[in-house]
Amino acid sequence: MTPIYYTQLESPVGDLLLTLEDEQLTNICMTNQERTVKVQPDWVQSDRHFRTVARQLEDYFRGKRRTFDIPLRPLGTDFQMAVWQQLSKIPYGETATYGDIAKRIDNPKAVRAVGLANGRNPLPIVIPCHRVIGSNGQLTGFGGGLKNKALLLQIERSL
Repeated sequence: MTPIYYTQLESPVGDLLLTLEDEQLTNICMTNQERTVKVQPDWVQSDRHFRTVARQLEDYFRGKRRTFDIPLRPLGTDFQMAVWQQLSKIPYGETATYGDIAKRIDNPKAVRAVGLANGRNPLPIVIPCHRVIGSNGQLTGFGGGLKNKALLLQIERSL
């Protein structure tokens, strides 16, 4: 069985717990978020496996990276995967509404389901769920907290 590696990384949005399996990033968990991932006894702690990921995240937080070049393995339903794929297409520094995403997956009535899928995103920041806002232009729902959502958007708009 392939080991699951993990590490913790300090960031402006709090400590991040990262997991990796088969050289693919599977989770970025803000340790202060509602849906947390807990380290399992059979996981292997390793900073070495996360050097590229850590460097890219640090560059992002410094405003020096707009895109990520990291192999990803988000696990979810077909619907969630379709939503996450659309989230990845929201340009750096821009936002979209839940309704926009629902239309992009050809399911315009699925606004609430898009919101739920957005909230289940296992790879926030890299799959930019923080770029999704309410139809009124307000910041809504973010597992890492609205303060962190605002901070991520501020980082992206500061260039």
